[in-house]
Amino acid sequence: MVQYPRKTNPGVRDGTVQKKHRTDDSPHYRNYFQATPVIDRLRPGAGFRHLLRKPEVVRFIGLLPDWAELSRGLDAVVLAPGHRDRMGYYDLGIVAICAWERSIAGRWSREFVDEHREILDRLGVPLEPSDRGHVSVAWTERTAKAFQLLHIFLHELGHHHDRITTASERESSRGETYAEDYANRYASQIWDAYVAEFGWS
Repeated sequence: MVQYPRKTNPGVRDGTVQKKHRTDDSPHYRNYFQATPVIDRLRPGAGFRHLLRKPEVVRFIGLLPDWAELSRGLDAVVLAPGHRDRMGYYDLGIVAICAWERSIAGRWSREFVDEHREILDRLGVPLEPSDRGHVSVAWTERTAKAFQLLHIFLHELGHHHDRITTASERESSRGETYAEDYANRYASQIWDAYVAEFGWS
């Protein structure tokens, strides 16, 4: 028989073992509203990698002039696992930036390229027509990081801004067009500050 050391004070009161603190729920951002947003980094998943680090997200947030208002009701900014069909998402107080595919350069549909032409031109990302209506996008680590911060992050923050500026503050009601316009407008506003902080040439 295996012997285990007995706890000298098991917390018994009136013949009943007391509930231990470790059984309480952890104050995780998915369970509890946060006083200030948590920045979390999850495993990127097979075939993906995180280009961004948490300190870079913090530095970028420092460039956002209305962060005090924008962070209202925001519980977490998450560097989330990669996904084949999305680059980020918003889930009621949680903004996520998904991990990038391990091969940085990629192929996008011509429609998707056209929808993101403004930010691609701003970042100077080389584009090459490919087959079957696709475009080869010659990302570098630097331009991909900038795209994640200046577009994906701002787009998902746009959904959050949509929610906190509705009367009920329960859901984002104005959709993808609102979030996309929000991201493009904000990226243009802070571009010079981004260049000064992160460098660009």
